[in-house]
Amino acid sequence: MSCRYVMQQCLPLARFICLPLCLLSFLSSSFIVVKAADVTQRGGSGLRNNVSTETGAPTVWDVDAKEGVKWSRELGSITYGGPVVADGQVYVATNNDAAYLEKYPNNIDMGCLLCFSEETGDFLWQLSRPKLEAGDDYDWAHQGICSDPYVEENRLWIVTNRCEVLCLDTAGFSDQKNDGSVTDEVDQDIQSADIIWQLDMLNDLGVQPRNMTTCSITGAGDLIFVSTSNGVADVDSVTEENPVPAPEAPSFLAINKTTGKIVWSDNRPGPNLLQGVWSSPAYAVIDGRAQVIFAAGDGYCYGFDPAGDGDGNSRLLWKFDCNPKSSVWDPFDQEGRNNLIATPVVHDGIVYIAVGQDPEIGDGPGCLWAISPNKQGDVSPTLVVDKNNKPVPPRRIQALDEDAGEKEVPNPNSALVWKYTGEDRDGSGSVDLEEEMSRAIASVTIQDDILVIGCFSGVVHCLDSKTGKPHWSYDMFAHLWGAALIVEDKIYLGDEDGDLAIFELSIDPEVAMAEGEPHEEISMGAAIYTSPVFANGTLYISTANTLFALEK
Repeated sequence: MSCRYVMQQCLPLARFICLPLCLLSFLSSSFIVVKAADVTQRGGSGLRNNVSTETGAPTVWDVDAKEGVKWSRELGSITYGGPVVADGQVYVATNNDAAYLEKYPNNIDMGCLLCFSEETGDFLWQLSRPKLEAGDDYDWAHQGICSDPYVEENRLWIVTNRCEVLCLDTAGFSDQKNDGSVTDEVDQDIQSADIIWQLDMLNDLGVQPRNMTTCSITGAGDLIFVSTSNGVADVDSVTEENPVPAPEAPSFLAINKTTGKIVWSDNRPGPNLLQGVWSSPAYAVIDGRAQVIFAAGDGYCYGFDPAGDGDGNSRLLWKFDCNPKSSVWDPFDQEGRNNLIATPVVHDGIVYIAVGQDPEIGDGPGCLWAISPNKQGDVSPTLVVDKNNKPVPPRRIQALDEDAGEKEVPNPNSALVWKYTGEDRDGSGSVDLEEEMSRAIASVTIQDDILVIGCFSGVVHCLDSKTGKPHWSYDMFAHLWGAALIVEDKIYLGDEDGDLAIFELSIDPEVAMAEGEPHEEISMGAAIYTSPVFANGTLYISTANTLFALEK
């Protein structure tokens, strides 16, 4: 049992009782002071629900006048990685355009993970990963590392632009030690990352990513969980005869976090992969049953036993089809079958996931699903049966073939709680843009049964998390990429135009918005692709090119 675990489990007064045990641990390993409000992974926990239990987040600042800015640091030119705060350090994944290391000027395109001091913002160290030689098909230019790290004690795990999983020492090489099984790092100066172990999913597992590798890792016990980003290079002509290049390569991995050895893997959906496995997993214990939840590249959401089957394979608990059976996979059809890009969120025993699409393809009709993860097997709302009423296996392009006598029937084993595609709230006779649930890259955020999600179209929806009943919506007139942050009674949400909007957490639109507008809308100076994070009294917002630490 680690000192960190003991300190977290003890009540504040009882921490003094635990001190001798911690001192014993200190004799054999470095002592790490862990703050209660660290945010050590995307969404703060395996549940992925971006809600802070802290109080006192700032609501007014000016980044141009430096008012309310504790510190700010330059990032690359594009930043898709959100800030993670752990043990006095802040981590952000980006590209190399900020050129913190003299040996890598900004004309060298790389994926980077930057580490800063939480207190001062001082640059501490950088992980530098060269681009893959395969080019944009696997590793799109200037996109950098597109995932959030996962941190426990003095170890950090991240998926890089090179389709690899790395375990790092959070001290980097500043401790002048080369720890772990990897000792031949190219960069070993005190401002570089110390790699503990490495798993090359591209060369060792045959994964072929589509454009980029994007998973933000979560973990539990001795395991970390990874989506591989296995994908399809060419989507210009999608047919059954245009096969998935690596159908046997795994989509999901459970890895021993200490050794880097694969505990189990799963290649679903195999040949039925639409475009890419771009989502990140969630982890929860629901009614006493532990589950790791993956949103897959076929539009299905899957729940697995985190322990696997004991023989290196997964053990499926349930699967849920998030697309209509009649929908057709055509990436350039706005009405077509959708992917799953958002990270699943678990709240009060329910799984929430919205369908989405590659941002390059654009917007279109979407759906937000609430799923009960307590059943077994196929728990989709409907099933496809043939003319003899026998179940039809899933297909890549279209699940339902009516010309062959197939039909769609209700599933008696359905785990559907509710779904939301939009509602004609103003009684106009049609569902307009602000009333429609369109495609989403962002995840939901929930507190007090109030659910908030931003669609890629720019519309923010507020729903009842128990019923799916809509309360209000607001059009921010700019694409929305990241999940909202909720702190106390405030909702924070950034958009692609670089504006950070603050709403009141309320089901009443007149309370949530002042005269139909956010209570605050603050320009951050550049596009925001990530979620805000509130940790240890500081609000962190990463724009495309700058990390801001804001305080009251």
